[in-house]
Amino acid sequence: MMPINVLFSARTPRWSEYEAPLRAAFADAGLDVDLRPAAGTTRVADAPPPHADEEVDYIVCAPNGSVTDFGPFTRTKAVLNLWAGVEAIAPNKTLTQPLARMVDPGLTEGMVEWVTGHVLRHHLWLDPQITGQTGAWRPVVPPLARDRPVTILGMGELGSACAEALTSLRFPVTGWSRRAKTQEGVRCLWGDDGLAAALESAQIVVLLLPLTAQTESLIDARALARLPRGAVLLNPGRGGLIDDDALLAALETGQIDHATLDVFRTEPLPPEHPYWAHPKVTVTPHVASATRAGSASRAVAENIRRGESGAPFLNLVDRVAGY
Repeated sequence: MMPINVLFSARTPRWSEYEAPLRAAFADAGLDVDLRPAAGTTRVADAPPPHADEEVDYIVCAPNGSVTDFGPFTRTKAVLNLWAGVEAIAPNKTLTQPLARMVDPGLTEGMVEWVTGHVLRHHLWLDPQITGQTGAWRPVVPPLARDRPVTILGMGELGSACAEALTSLRFPVTGWSRRAKTQEGVRCLWGDDGLAAALESAQIVVLLLPLTAQTESLIDARALARLPRGAVLLNPGRGGLIDDDALLAALETGQIDHATLDVFRTEPLPPEHPYWAHPKVTVTPHVASATRAGSASRAVAENIRRGESGAPFLNLVDRVAGY
């Protein structure tokens, strides 16, 4: 039996990071794989040459890799994205093969930790205690978690996991999604009316939506005005979800007390951007969660195993919905 030809396309140095974990994951899954980097993916001198396009069975790729024209890959059964977000690759009109987004347990765990950590930070008013030690004794006691409503916009894999963690800490959690969903212990809302209700009840808002035509600048002046005055905004999702000018204006008036932002329309965030110096903005450099090579490689191997056995692929992207 011929080996399964897998092409890896991502920016340098991802080949060095992923080669060994992918080979180990393929072996553990009982797959005979000929794994090779795409042209421009590595500077390693002794790396194997790429497969011929027409001989590739699967493409493992990041949207910023060298493979941008998927038309020549006529034998390819699936394109397996290394990122959770697919807005940079799903619209590619040459990509007619099935596209799977990355659902990585490590990525999910990292996101839960970042979201939970920053929700607790703002809930407990830790910033003034950490940065404001002036010698003045200010015994301000925060409310209990059960009295601090949190809204999560986006109830996919990441949003649902964050909601579960926050409800375990007794935060009352509202989850909003485009389509109706249910989750134990979470007030689930959907649609335009549901969005209004989800915002109006939230003291802390977490943005975990995909970026689509429907969610672009969803958090605009109107949405921000629906929040209770002094609400906190956390965005570990997509930079394009926020109208930046509207958020800066809401911060100036006190409508929004603080914004902790991990993602931005332009990355890296330019040094002159007003977010950097704003006293009510915390910038983190797109580190809320990352794909870990070990667990991501096992997710890739499982999807290839399923493809070779005739089972349906996991986490296929709905091209119409955009995620």
